[in-house]
Order: sequence, then C-alpha cells, then structure tokens
Amino acid sequence: MKKHIILLVLFLHSIIQTNAQSGGITGKITDEKGEPVIGALVKVLMGGLAKGATQSDEDGNYIIKPLAPGNSYELEVRYINYKTHKTTGIIVIPDKNTKVDVQLELDNSKSLKTVTVKTYKKPLVSDREVRTAEEIEKLPTRSTNAVVSTTAGVYQRNDNGAVNLGGARNDGTAYIIDGVRAYGSRGTNLSQSSVDQIQVAPQAAYKSRQQQAYYNPSNESYKKDPENDFKTVKASPLSTMGVDVDRASYSNVRRFINAGQTPPADAVRIEEMVNYFDYNYPQPKDDKPIAIVTELTTCPWNAKHKLLHIGMQAVTVSTANLPPSNLVFLVDVSGSMDEPNKLPLVKQALMMLINQLREEDKVSIVVYAGNAGLVLESTPGNQKNKIRAAIDRLEAGGSTAGGAGIKLAYKIAVDNFVHGGNNRVILATDGDFNVGVSGDNELEELIVKERAKGVYLTCLGYGMGNYKDSKMEVLADKGNGNYSYIDNADEAEKTLVKEFGGTLFTVAKDVKSQIEFNPAKVQAYRLVGYENRLLNTEDFEDDKKDAGDMGSGHTVTILYEIIPTGIESDEVRHTPYLKYQNGSYPTALDYKNINNGNEVATIKFRYKKPNGSVSKEMVHVIGDDTKDINSASENTRFASSVAMFGMLLKNSQYKGNCNYEKVLQLANKSRSFDKDGYRAEFISLVKKVKKGGTEVAGLFEEE
Repeated sequence: MKKHIILLVLFLHSIIQTNAQSGGITGKITDEKGEPVIGALVKVLMGGLAKGATQSDEDGNYIIKPLAPGNSYELEVRYINYKTHKTTGIIVIPDKNTKVDVQLELDNSKSLKTVTVKTYKKPLVSDREVRTAEEIEKLPTRSTNAVVSTTAGVYQRNDNGAVNLGGARNDGTAYIIDGVRAYGSRGTNLSQSSVDQIQVAPQAAYKSRQQQAYYNPSNESYKKDPENDFKTVKASPLSTMGVDVDRASYSNVRRFINAGQTPPADAVRIEEMVNYFDYNYPQPKDDKPIAIVTELTTCPWNAKHKLLHIGMQAVTVSTANLPPSNLVFLVDVSGSMDEPNKLPLVKQALMMLINQLREEDKVSIVVYAGNAGLVLESTPGNQKNKIRAAIDRLEAGGSTAGGAGIKLAYKIAVDNFVHGGNNRVILATDGDFNVGVSGDNELEELIVKERAKGVYLTCLGYGMGNYKDSKMEVLADKGNGNYSYIDNADEAEKTLVKEFGGTLFTVAKDVKSQIEFNPAKVQAYRLVGYENRLLNTEDFEDDKKDAGDMGSGHTVTILYEIIPTGIESDEVRHTPYLKYQNGSYPTALDYKNINNGNEVATIKFRYKKPNGSVSKEMVHVIGDDTKDINSASENTRFASSVAMFGMLLKNSQYKGNCNYEKVLQLANKSRSFDKDGYRAEFISLVKKVKKGGTEVAGLFEEE
C-alpha cells in the first residue's frame, strides 16, 4: 500500500513539475516596412497538429503558452496579401518564453490591381483610365471617375471636381477609396493644385483607423432577442425550433476580443458560437442525411440542474461526388467596402473558393455600388484564369444599391439554372444597403420569392464600424442559406475551402427539431441560445413553414438546461388551473404509470431532401442516464464550455456560477479533436478575457 502511495505522490509531483516548467513562444509580427501587423493569425504546431493559436494585437505582439519544454515546435503566421511564414525547430525553454519575431513578406501574386468600373451596366469592367498629375489640370471641372496615378497614390475627382486621395499599400500598389483616405485614415478633399503634395500614409495610419473602427462600433447593428427563459413542462411540454448552422457570431466576437474590446451583448449568439466548431459525431447510416446523438450530464454552471446535449451530423459528400454548381458571386463594391479587411479580403476569399471548382461548375460575378451590373458572365469552373482576372479587377466606390444587386444576381442564377444541381448566390458585403430596395421587409420578400425557384443564398459578412449583422442574418435565413463572418484570411479558408461542401451544398433543408419532455423527470427546461429560431408547436408538421438547412458535413449542437422533477427552484413557475383540460394536469405519478419511467424526453426531427417538398421524420428517445460533466464526452464538455463563455460575455441572467476558470478547465480537457487548432484558439480567447485586457460585462478576473 505504501509503495502505491509513494508512486502516486511521485506521479503527481512530476505533473506539477511539468506544468511549472512549461514555457511559451512570444514575439512581434511586422510587415516589410517594419510596421506592426494587426490581427495576423499565429499558430504553434507539433507533428502537424495545432498546439496553440492566437492573433497579433494592436502592436503586432503575440504570445502562445503553455507549451511543454523540450519538444520541437513549428510557428506558422498568416495574413492577407502576405506569404505564409513558417519557422521550424523552435525549442521551448522551461519557465521562459522563447522569442520569435516574424517579418512577413508581401505576396506579389496576390497584390491588388485596380480598375475603375465606369458603369455597372456593361457586361465586363474595362481597364482603369490612368492619367498623370499634370493631365488632371486639363480635365473638365465636374469630370467624374477620372483617375490620376502618381508616386503618392491614386486620386479621383468627385462630382464637385475636387480630387480625393486613394489609399496605397506600402509596396506602391494602390486602390481607389471613397473620400479622402489612405489605409483608412481620413483627411480633407484636395484641390487640383495640391495633388502632388500628398504622401501615402504609413501603415500606422491604418492601425489608427483599425482601432477607431474597433472601438467605435456604434454604427454596427445587431438584432436584440431576449434570452430564452425556463418553460414549465406541465404548461409547455413541447419545445420546437428550426435548426441553425450559422456561425458568424463567433468570428465576429473574436474580432472584438482580439482588438481588446467588449463585444455588444446582442452580437453574442450562443448557438452560433457553439456551432462554429466541428464535433466528433458519427456519420449517418441507412441512407439518412442526418445522424443524431444525445447525452445527459450534470450542468456545469448549476449543480442542481442537468444539461441535455443533442448533436446532429449531416452526411459528408466528397467534392468529386457533389452535384454541379451554378454560383453567382454578388460583391459589394460600394465606398463602405474600401477598407483592407473588406474588399481585398473578399477578393482573396473568392480566389480561394474558385480553386475548389470543377469543369462542370459555373461562376458568374455581379457587383453593386451606385448601380448593379454583370462583371463576369457564367463561366465554367475550370477557366480559373478568366475568373481570377475578373475578381482581381474589382475596386470600390460609390453608394450601396444592394437591392438592385440582389435582383440582378438572382436573375443571372435563374438564367443559368442547373436542374438537380446547386444553384446559389454568394453575397459578400458589410450589409450596409442604403440605395434602392433596402428595407428588411422588401429584401425578405424578394429573397423568399426567389428561393422558391431553387436558388439559395450564402452571406459572407466583412468589416467593422458600420457592419450590419442584423440585416445579413435576415437575408441568409430567408434565403435558405447560411451566414459566416470573415475577419481574416484563415476564416476565409475555413469557410470556403475546409468547409466547402457544408457552406455551399445543402443535404437537408427545412430541418426542424421538436422535443417533448416527460414531467415525471423534468419540471422545467431552457433552450440555450436559438432565440431567433423558435417555432410554434404546430409549425413542426407544417411543410409550408420554412426552417434551417444543413450542408454536407455540417454538425449542429443543441443544448437544453433542465431542472429535474423534485428540485426546488425559483425558475419553476406556478402553472394555473385550466378549466377545459380535464380540470387539471395529471400528477407526476400518473405520468410514471403512463410513460416509460426512465425516459427524460423524446426528440423528433423533420427534414426535406434538397429538392423535396414533403418532410420526413426521425425519432430519438432520451433515457435518464446522467453522467458527471467531467466524465462526459469531449463533444459535450467542449460545447458546454463555449456556451458558458457566451453567457459570461452576454452577462446572462442564467449564467449561474459560470466563471472563466471553469470554461478553461472544460475546454482544456476537450482538445484531442482539434487538427486545425480552432479549439486552441478558443482557449487563447478565453485567456485574453480572463486576464482582463478590457472589461466585458464587468466579469473579468485577474490571473
């Protein structure tokens, strides 16, 4: 016995020593001019697997820890328009941070070449009209779209004849910007005579603009949905919802946290944060498009309650077996898109996407600003150079006729419709529609009408400061599509390359969930998140009622917080006497006599095939087999840690005894299924908030 105790003590001592000796990797990311790079994705890998991830801060600094000493690590740094940098053979020193500074090299193959879109009514944009500084003096006073290229940058007259400064990257490649701006810094309109006196602003000016946009989100819009509260089972035994696969909230929240800023509470949609991550659910069997798994555990934020975890896995279809695609890229090229993290990032994302296309796929490009127009006619997916050239020539300026753009995009999609294929409009915008059809109701009616023709909508959101999340979410929901927020090049790759099938190919549409709780086991329940996906009870069997869609390989996770029968709780409200329901509800004992006493709930799912109109139903019974949360599957542990993080960020009234340490404990125990490092990056975000870099809902804790 003594021997066993000694061995146990030695084992625990070795664990403590290992943790104490763990070190990290830190450093600074700069560009080719030595200026700090903000928001670069930094990963630490060992044997091809991510061991940590973060983004560089406003000064270009990063740190990833803890890392076990003595191992050989690889550092990977990625940033838009720069070559991926890799440093290998990094040995971490015990109890210290190994410093690795990185200077990124510009990727000239991705440099931005600009073109002025003379009119959006032409089938293809023409080459930019370029003139010298001297020639601009001879232009008519009210000449518009006249562009001047000098060593300082690119200039353009407005309707009043004044010359506006265009932003120029430090490598000399320039792009036109609406108003006076270089790397996002604002100034005043220039006179004709002073055009040669302007110098390109250094990246520091962009840094200042970036910080301004991060710290002043007052023009961003988010829909306010009150949190779901507890429902008493006797009064509301059924919970019905449309399944949601949108993931935009997590990457948007990440953008705020990496900038050291509080995410608006309404920007935190817990279900989208949970569903951002993939889970190790089994693939469907028996030719069904969806598999269902459930797990019942203790609730990590309230010891008296239980947590019901429901996981759904859509069938994964290989790219080679996917049906042909008819894709219409609808690109916002208005003035509000003239920021480095908007149109340039859109172009890079679309470049990534076209690499996935095959000969049988087709691509068109529609742009909109003051008007809308066709930039690229429907082109086979194997003509990549032609598609790349059209994307490369896009540049921004003008107002935002989003409604006109959507109308034209749907027309092009219908004109090139592929029967039995994937017909989809891919909208890339900051959501700032201000000309033409712009009201939510008008846009909803337009998109609902077009989706009936079999054309779906995917929304890719970009930018900050004036971002219209509420509008983007509505468009995607009504368009039978999905919604992602692209905050960096890695997110573009995740959405359009790694999750190509799930983003663009629907395997089940109008997916609905309805769960019936057994009052013998459950007093009350609360759906965690999904506030904007609730349906009426009778909507479940109504095939005319629209719901969510699932793409190839998608996973969906649903969490319910449950108050077991017999537990005293202020959340269990009194159920009134109902005169016409047999005088009263049956007692819990009566339910035990009627139902299987070990059943907590029965969950049903309905779905339609992508081209179908009649739904099919799946049924899954949930037994009362409760596990301790610490002994639960990694899927449940990690999903619950993300849900807790979301509740803390929202300062939810239902957060119970949530704290960041609990979030980290569960997340750190759930990292074996993390080949791309997304869970490691999540842990890094939680640590940033826990450390107290900014104040989120007054809940920051000091380490």
